[in-house]
Amino acid sequence: MPLNRRTFLGTSAAAGAGVAMAGGVAVPAEAQGRGSGRPPKRYSFTVMGTTDLHGNVFNWDYFTDKEFDDKAHNDVGLAKISTLVEQVRAEKGRHNTLMIDAGDTIQGTQLSYYYAKIDPITAQRGPVHPMAQAMNAIGYDAAALGNHEFNYGIPVLRKFEEQCDFPLLGANALDAKTLQPAFAPYVIKRMRTPHGRDVKVAILGLTNPGIAIWDKANVSGRMVFPGLEEQAAKFVPRLRSMGADVVIVSAHSGTSGTSSYGDQVPYVENAAALVAEQVPGIDAILVGHAHLEIPEYFVENKETGKKVVLSEPLKWGQRLTLFDFDLVWEKGRWVVEGAGSRVLNSNVVAEDPKITGLLADEHKKVVAYVNQVIGTSTAAMTTAEAAWKDEPIIDLINVVQAETVKAALAGGAYASLPVLSQASCFSRTAQIPAGNVTIKDAAGLYPFENTLEARLLTGAQIKDYLEFSARYYVQTAASAPVDTAKLTNAGNTPDYNYDAVSGLTYEIDIAKPNGSRIVNLSFEGKAIDPAAEFVLAVNNYRASGGGNFPHVPGAKQLWANSEEIRNTIIGWVQAKGSVDGAQFASVDWRLTRDGVPVF
Repeated sequence: MPLNRRTFLGTSAAAGAGVAMAGGVAVPAEAQGRGSGRPPKRYSFTVMGTTDLHGNVFNWDYFTDKEFDDKAHNDVGLAKISTLVEQVRAEKGRHNTLMIDAGDTIQGTQLSYYYAKIDPITAQRGPVHPMAQAMNAIGYDAAALGNHEFNYGIPVLRKFEEQCDFPLLGANALDAKTLQPAFAPYVIKRMRTPHGRDVKVAILGLTNPGIAIWDKANVSGRMVFPGLEEQAAKFVPRLRSMGADVVIVSAHSGTSGTSSYGDQVPYVENAAALVAEQVPGIDAILVGHAHLEIPEYFVENKETGKKVVLSEPLKWGQRLTLFDFDLVWEKGRWVVEGAGSRVLNSNVVAEDPKITGLLADEHKKVVAYVNQVIGTSTAAMTTAEAAWKDEPIIDLINVVQAETVKAALAGGAYASLPVLSQASCFSRTAQIPAGNVTIKDAAGLYPFENTLEARLLTGAQIKDYLEFSARYYVQTAASAPVDTAKLTNAGNTPDYNYDAVSGLTYEIDIAKPNGSRIVNLSFEGKAIDPAAEFVLAVNNYRASGGGNFPHVPGAKQLWANSEEIRNTIIGWVQAKGSVDGAQFASVDWRLTRDGVPVF
């Protein structure tokens, strides 16, 4: 371990008392050197941070089976992060650094999926999770729990926790019966200084209250997740009373103060800035969850007026946050004199061969797995324009979901009701090629571990749902030019929170304001009956309140299963043997302005 765990040594009685004699007059210790020629004792250290790694070890995209790249030429993965970490340690001195993470570690790539589902770490004599191996090798000191840690169930999470050489922190992940923390709430690390007195650094971990709805099936009755501010207010004073000189919060929560689940949970989803503002005694917050790059952001605490520094290092190992702390010895204790942050870009360094070599076999296994052929396709399909056009590749998701729900309801009380289906364009680079279709092609359509449900809605509720979804488009006058690069994501709505619904037809008039955009909404060629009942095939994220779409969370659940939708798609392709868009593709919706199609 890079840090010394031994009890710190005491300093002189004069220093411990905080005073010294100068010419027979008591002088505060912090003033020594300001008139006596003796400089005050100072110490600096750096805390490095990652977040939202989402199963990325290598700079590799398993959905395309090639090196990762995006428009900004970002790189991804812990192998890149490891190189940056070693550079910082070489510069600062390993004993003057700590390494932490803000959650969402074990879900997101086919690498992490493989070791949760295909060759699970929970099996008897099962493998060690690649993320645990990589993070142990890098030398993490602590990691907060993210909401996606719970996607594969608590047994997988507990096994991952067991395999890590560092604690997984969650001060607001409580046992449902005892209301005591179900994971370690904090850890205290000691930084050895040249002055004979260690610096005690407390790291408090906070996770996202949305877990209660996003992973209800896995946590209901077992864990509860109170608000971040509430638990921080409980633990930060305790940490200070335990002698913590520096308090850092690792929070799997964004800074915006908003929630995507509305009033489904009485806590704020993106509460990191609120924690800084409302809870005194915090020096810095490593932010996660929002997948944003925030090099340095200061929030003033309302009670003390002290500025707290926040930083979020984007996602997937694309950035590394550095918190730099400058401390001075005052009145017998270390005091933070200054704190700032910045981020390093992982695309400026090579992958660390220590990490790539360690996990080369695991990588090869997963590459072989995702390249298994499961069927063929008569034509190529892509999501390149699916954010503004009804494309066959999204119809594929919807036809699989609708057929699965119809089969599940067959012979029951709701078998005669029409089945609609919702789907999002999760990735604008997903594609089904002409010819052989592999696991990676099908899985690339659905990178999330969502499962499928069936909910009962009325025609009026479906219209409300579509109106809410249509907020995704920027209002564009009929006479204005249309630039697809600026047409979508209005109000910072992510692609995964725009739903296309199949099984009916409608137009979205983007010249109109929000709330009045859905026109010519029809079912089987007739205007939809507001009172008519429909079954909506919907993913569990949306059904549990994700995105804050109306009606669905409170709608009657007719059916649900635990199979990931992407596995259902893979199984459908395997069963059919061939994907033929001509058999299922249809233009159910289009963008218009004053009745004129945009495309």
